[in-house]
Amino acid sequence: MAPDIKTVSEDEFAEVVGGALEAVGGTLLFKMRVENGENGEHVAAACIGDAGNRQFLLLTLPTSGGALKVETAARSTNPVAGIAAAYAGLMDAFKTAA
Repeated sequence: MAPDIKTVSEDEFAEVVGGALEAVGGTLLFKMRVENGENGEHVAAACIGDAGNRQFLLLTLPTSGGALKVETAARSTNPVAGIAAAYAGLMDAFKTAA
């Protein structure tokens, strides 16, 4: 019988990310779960600041648990990082059109 493996749920990840972003005044753009073979991870994109001072962040947490990794999207090697600025631009366009 295989041992029960505890994984980090979507809700747990959202709680951790929410707390981190609240501490720095950040805004969540999107979050997703990415599977990479046997190693999955939760990924969230966020931004801090506004207009010309806006900086995009990537927050990752292995589904197996561990420490929350926070890095700027510009310096990240994670493929999801490139989506952050594009997604924020799309949301800006929707706000303008509404």
